[in-house]
Amino acid sequence: MSVLNKILCLLVSLCMGQIAAAQGGVGEARQLLDRVSDTFRQAGGVEIVFEIRASEGTSEGRIRLKGEKFRLDAEGVTTWFDGQTQCTYLDTSDEVNVSEPMAEELQSINPYAWLSLYKNGYTLKMGKQADPRLHKVVMTASRRGSELQCLILYIDKQTLHPAKLSLVRRGDREAVIVLVKAYRTGQAYDDTLFTFDKHTYPTAEVIDLR
Repeated sequence: MSVLNKILCLLVSLCMGQIAAAQGGVGEARQLLDRVSDTFRQAGGVEIVFEIRASEGTSEGRIRLKGEKFRLDAEGVTTWFDGQTQCTYLDTSDEVNVSEPMAEELQSINPYAWLSLYKNGYTLKMGKQADPRLHKVVMTASRRGSELQCLILYIDKQTLHPAKLSLVRRGDREAVIVLVKAYRTGQAYDDTLFTFDKHTYPTAEVIDLR
């Protein structure tokens, strides 16, 4: 599995329920993440360019979002999601897989689904941060069997945009780092951006998994 695919299987398991524990720093951390989440959702169309650093190497990607819709481009793989149907094109095999993913499946695709993860099954605390420009929030899984055991989120104090994420998955010895290289808000995206266009990929084999 590629570095990017491992990351995409980590992130987006971050959407649901309510906070699981109360301890020192939880209130402040929760309020901060509420503000970050609100800022993101009010930003209109968003474009995020990111870099993933892991033991396997470094990779880059770009995701464009509009409400529940997104398009992700990374490592020869393009994924479109129009709010219901997901299409994933693989450049190496010239094929596109079509599906209608459940909410849990979407959590393995959209790198910014973490915006609600903090509401379910994770304890929160504010961490000490050497860089005065950033907040540091430490999220630790309350269940040992959770896929994502720990996420450390660094947030720009001025913009409330995520600047960096450090992730530790169950069974992994090393953290994976996601660096936000560019974060653009207020983007005007036509809905066609989030749908697969067969005419653009005339030779692609379409595999319908619905």
